[in-house]
Amino acid sequence: MAVTDTVAALALLPEQLARHCNAAKLPFKNSDELEELIEVVGQRRAMGAIEFGVGMKHKGFNLYLMGPTGMGKHSVIRRYLSQVAPKQSKPTDWCYVYNFEQIHKPKALRLRHGMGATFAADMAQFATDLGSSLPALFESSGYREQLEQLEGELQKEQERAFDAISAQADAEGVRLFRTPSGFAFAPVKEDEVLTPERFAELPQKQQQRVERTIDTLQNDLQGVLQQLPEWQREARERIVALNRQMAEQTIARLLQRLHKRYRRWPDILRHLDAVQADVLERIGEFISEEGGDEESPEARRKRLLNRYKVNNLLHHTDLDGAPVIYLDNPTFTNLVGKIEYQAQMGNLLTDFTLLKPGALHQANGGYLLIDAHKLLSNPYAWEGLKRALNSNQIKIESPDQMLSVNTTVSLDPEAIELQLKVILLGDRQLYYQLFNYDPEFEELFRVQVDFEEDLPRNGDNVMLLARLIASVVRKEELLTIDASGIAELVDYASRMVEDSQKISIHMRNIADLLREADYSARRQRKKRIRRETVREAIAQRYYRAARVQEHLDESILRGDTLIHTEGEAVGQVNALTVLTTGEYSFGQPARITATVHMGEGNVLDIERETELAGSIHTKGVMIVSSFLTARFAAEGPIPISGSLVVEQSYGELDGDSASVAELCALISAISGYPIKQSLAMTGSMNQFGQVQPVGGVNEKIEGFFRLCQQRGFTASHGVIIPKTNVKNLMLASEVIEAVRAGQFAIYAISHVDEALELLTGVVAGKADRNGHYKRKSVNGAVVARLQRLQQLKQSLHESG
Repeated sequence: MAVTDTVAALALLPEQLARHCNAAKLPFKNSDELEELIEVVGQRRAMGAIEFGVGMKHKGFNLYLMGPTGMGKHSVIRRYLSQVAPKQSKPTDWCYVYNFEQIHKPKALRLRHGMGATFAADMAQFATDLGSSLPALFESSGYREQLEQLEGELQKEQERAFDAISAQADAEGVRLFRTPSGFAFAPVKEDEVLTPERFAELPQKQQQRVERTIDTLQNDLQGVLQQLPEWQREARERIVALNRQMAEQTIARLLQRLHKRYRRWPDILRHLDAVQADVLERIGEFISEEGGDEESPEARRKRLLNRYKVNNLLHHTDLDGAPVIYLDNPTFTNLVGKIEYQAQMGNLLTDFTLLKPGALHQANGGYLLIDAHKLLSNPYAWEGLKRALNSNQIKIESPDQMLSVNTTVSLDPEAIELQLKVILLGDRQLYYQLFNYDPEFEELFRVQVDFEEDLPRNGDNVMLLARLIASVVRKEELLTIDASGIAELVDYASRMVEDSQKISIHMRNIADLLREADYSARRQRKKRIRRETVREAIAQRYYRAARVQEHLDESILRGDTLIHTEGEAVGQVNALTVLTTGEYSFGQPARITATVHMGEGNVLDIERETELAGSIHTKGVMIVSSFLTARFAAEGPIPISGSLVVEQSYGELDGDSASVAELCALISAISGYPIKQSLAMTGSMNQFGQVQPVGGVNEKIEGFFRLCQQRGFTASHGVIIPKTNVKNLMLASEVIEAVRAGQFAIYAISHVDEALELLTGVVAGKADRNGHYKRKSVNGAVVARLQRLQQLKQSLHESG
């Protein structure tokens, strides 16, 4: 077959360059005629996994939803749970109360759904009533009378003792006096107290008798004085007993209603008994008006009353069914809860009322949704989640406490029983990394929910996509989109997945484009979104992101980056690459050059030697070397070595999509046949020379097309791609029109020999049954060159 026949056979027709949705064949005129789509599109496998994971109640069957961002994973799981959760049991409430036995370990109480708020309100009212009842009680006339009676009895007891001593003293001619410094005895005669001078005038025996009498009386008085503390202690005990008796009646009255209301809840009844015992134990602190150095009586009473309140940690009063919680900021404390502190007199203080719940508490009994990347980017959050799931408990603590590095005395709340489904949302790479490097992940997240990214492009799925577009239009109140606009979005959905036989179901991207088209139509005062509106939105989207692309194009046009689009050159090929900036990808040509010299058959990959090539690129060069050896040196060594490089490449590159171009550059350098610079190519190859598909084929074609368009078309411009990539073509309309006009060509090849014929214009040549090639072929020229070099090498060896 002549080369011209090969060129004609390999050239693609305009109809093969894209698959367009025919708006005229769609069974509707606009989105108003379409029913809203309720079901999830194209996710049968994922929905089955979700149903299984949600329904499986055994430990460890938590879910990991995997797929690219924008696939609608969050909306799908929320929609499913919105149907399932209301049918499930309402979660229980959890409260923390004061632990009167171990004050640093608050107790957790599990209550029926909605009961926590009621119990907290009841105990708050009890504290309020107690705070007002006790002062009123101890200021009542009845209490005052009994207290005065007790105090009067003490006073009378003391007076009787002193009166007895006083009477005894009078009988002995001695009188008892009360002085500011205490008690004193003095001799009396004829009802007059004797002065020291007059006492000295008494006979010696009388003085001695009086002194002995006073000594005896002082001993008796000392006995009475020693009895006073005991009498006061007994009085205090009687007052405490009185206070307790009075308070017990009041407290019993206040708690009577609560005992009756919560008679079926043993934990609450035990707590109420502990509250009553504590109040009675601390009656003196409640009624004392003496303040401390750092606390007033009012502050003390407030602190004591707080002990009897309830921290209603979780209350689901307005919840219908199981809770569904999405944690947007999964820090450790937002996940497991935290202990807050208050500043007081320069100190940080806390108590059980300052325990705050986390998302695990809020979702307990239901479902917790977390973004996996956010979870792993927050210190200790992943470890905290795993610890909770492994133990089936939620323990409120700081990260320092979890790691056992905190020596500060703090609260140690009782753990709460955990029963929920955790649903992580992330991409596939993160899932596989966790699966491979964290052994606990496999045990805790056993349900893999893998979302499809595309659907076969058939009539049914096109209608599903159209209904999905119509649903977005109605939900967001966008302008009506007609059939031509929907057809353009269908084509765009195929371009997104680089496959004319499939459509993308990446709804965020499609919906964003729809919103952008709506914006454009409204600015132009159009009443509907049409095909040209969608195309304009696509063009504007590309334009906003194309700054880097334009700078690179300018570099080529100005001659800074050397890319030829005319003429011929030996050992020089225009390869095609894809660059990505954010969500925008674009193609750029890159020059690959090859040089050869006498050697031992080695191919030097300069990119690899400079550590600028990835492993896949290195593999591609090795395949090229293997192909050359198998074809041209099956029975002996190749007497030539070569080198390959991607010119003006200053960053790391990877991939094997240039391996066919690299082979063609080497064969051109060996054979001496020049390569047409008006052509560019992409494609990988195997050791048998078969051309394999590559990615980004549309961007690559459009990248070289853009350069040729800017420089001016010639009839020879074109791109060579793998035949297996034809189904991936969804090219821009301007490329298709240029092909139709004969300004540009696209060739699809299945073997490297076809690429050689297109690039050189010379027949590649096939080996006959003896393994010989025709001299006027590319392969024949390679063999001839190798034979000459082998002879030269041999003669040099013999003469050496």
